[in-house]
Amino acid sequence: MARNPSGDAERETEDSACDVLVVGAGPAGSTAACAAAREGARVVMVDRRRLVGVPVQCAEYIPALLLNEVRVDPDVLVQPIRAMKTLLSGSRPEEMAAPGYIIRRDRFDQGLAASAEQAGARLLLSTAAVERRDAHTIILKHRTGRRLRVKAAVVIGADGPRSTVAGWTGAGRPSLIPAVQARVALAQPMDATEVFLEPGFRAGYGWLFPRGGEANAGVGFRPLPGVTPSPARLLRLFLERLEADGKITGAALGYQAGWLPVEPLRSTVYGNILLAGDAAGHTHPITGAGIFSAVACGRMAGRWAARAARERDLSLLERYEDEWRDLFGETLERAVRRRRFMESNWGRFDGIIRSCWVAYREYYSDKPGEV
Repeated sequence: MARNPSGDAERETEDSACDVLVVGAGPAGSTAACAAAREGARVVMVDRRRLVGVPVQCAEYIPALLLNEVRVDPDVLVQPIRAMKTLLSGSRPEEMAAPGYIIRRDRFDQGLAASAEQAGARLLLSTAAVERRDAHTIILKHRTGRRLRVKAAVVIGADGPRSTVAGWTGAGRPSLIPAVQARVALAQPMDATEVFLEPGFRAGYGWLFPRGGEANAGVGFRPLPGVTPSPARLLRLFLERLEADGKITGAALGYQAGWLPVEPLRSTVYGNILLAGDAAGHTHPITGAGIFSAVACGRMAGRWAARAARERDLSLLERYEDEWRDLFGETLERAVRRRRFMESNWGRFDGIIRSCWVAYREYYSDKPGEV
């Protein structure tokens, strides 16, 4: 028995074995765990949080197509969304069809985790993956200090943008930008999300996403020390403007903050480790959308992990990389190119912004700034 400096006992139990260890119980992790369990794999899924999905760090929009991929209870859906409006100073609002829903993200995540458990996965909450002793031995630590050695044939890192598992691979982590948002009261109902593009949101944007009588209002951008305001200050200024424009009313009801990946990792397979969702940088580098890709890539990761474990052939894991890149690679690569162009040319905002946002046809040109 080892003791930590505070004197509290840290017990390390006997080894527990599984085919697939999933780290993180967000959309990517839970979908991966469910898929692997349905393939017959012995699955353990761990999450450092006490309750899946809490705290919420999301604007809470999902595309309608996602309902074809996962079962969502009616109480998860807050309101339907018809379109996305892009507001650019000096231009008429650009409206783009974007059928979908604003959801209760905590309940959405909890539903996916419950489906994984029903499929046979074992869920351990308040439990972090803290050490990789060798390729197959992972040390888990419960918030009480109890430690567990797990022998896993395959490890899936789905533990978010600051992934511990990604750190084990030596590949680093995806490039990240900060995002902050507030829950606010709407002055009047809305049936579309709104995106605000302006020079002050450097290489990012502001948003107002309705959720019934309330909304999520936030900003995500690439800070430049000594030049841009802090995220908190920029959010405060944005909220003041929304209130002056008659879109929202009253004080903020709560705040959230997090990190957005803006570039996928070059590889998501490292020996017996797979990375999925935000840990892999599967989030769209321009819009920040990531729930649909997390679910899709998580499912792929779970299936290939289970098959590799069953057949004792880790080379099968490369099929995961091939499959998700076939589906999302071209879209993400275009977005990465646009982001790099946007960040290096932000000083020419008026001349480049239409090439750097998905609602404008210039975004889909082979050359930025040309149609």
